[in-house]
Amino acid sequence: MAKKPTWVIDKERAKRAAAAETLWLFGLHAVRDALMNPARERLRLVVTRNAADKLAEAIAAGGLEPEIADPRKFPVPLDPGSVHQGAALEVRPLDWGRLEDVALGAGRGAPRLVLLDRVSDPHNVGAILRSAEVFGAAAVIAPARHSAPETGALAKTASGALERQPYLRVPNLGNAIVTLKEMGYTVLGLDGEGAAEIGTLAATLTERPVALVLGAEGPGLRERTRDLCDHLVRIDAAGAFGSLNVSNAAAVSLYAVTRP
Repeated sequence: MAKKPTWVIDKERAKRAAAAETLWLFGLHAVRDALMNPARERLRLVVTRNAADKLAEAIAAGGLEPEIADPRKFPVPLDPGSVHQGAALEVRPLDWGRLEDVALGAGRGAPRLVLLDRVSDPHNVGAILRSAEVFGAAAVIAPARHSAPETGALAKTASGALERQPYLRVPNLGNAIVTLKEMGYTVLGLDGEGAAEIGTLAATLTERPVALVLGAEGPGLRERTRDLCDHLVRIDAAGAFGSLNVSNAAAVSLYAVTRP
């Protein structure tokens, strides 16, 4: 039998390692929604008696026998300061499938996507997932490296949206943008010095699929990302000073590209 190439062996090893990864979700909202999500692989549920009472319906739906814990000795490896509210659930990361399939969109109207260029703060990404769900975005997409992975902190900030809003992490964001453009997407990069005001430009794109690209706070969009965008757009401020953080900018931008 021919020996497998090294790159094939490395790819298979990485796939097995990813399948073995687990994370702890915590907090009543995050745990409840994960228990109610049939697509989520659940491994271990630890709750206090009080939390078990509050989550009774979700625990019954999830079909996982809970471990009742003493609130003073909560036996879960969470970061200090994590507000678990007496509930934690060990799970495997969700698999949302291929970029090409998700980008087709499932609702009425032209699909909208949010792409994040190295946004690494899980609280920002969690907030963006909430906004993406509210405004009906087909997915939030980020590079596999230098971006926030699924974590308990991200899930808690997302307040359940992580279970319903596709969050794909792709090998290369630039290549993903190229793929989307080939699919017919117009790609808008958020930039304070953008030539067009986002609302004005969005009004001309109501029938076209649109991908919004937002960069990390401080560095903003990387050079290749900027070059791949069809347009650089700005959010106009009322005064000469002040700026929005990335999660607020995502919400404003999504509103601009989804309103009729």
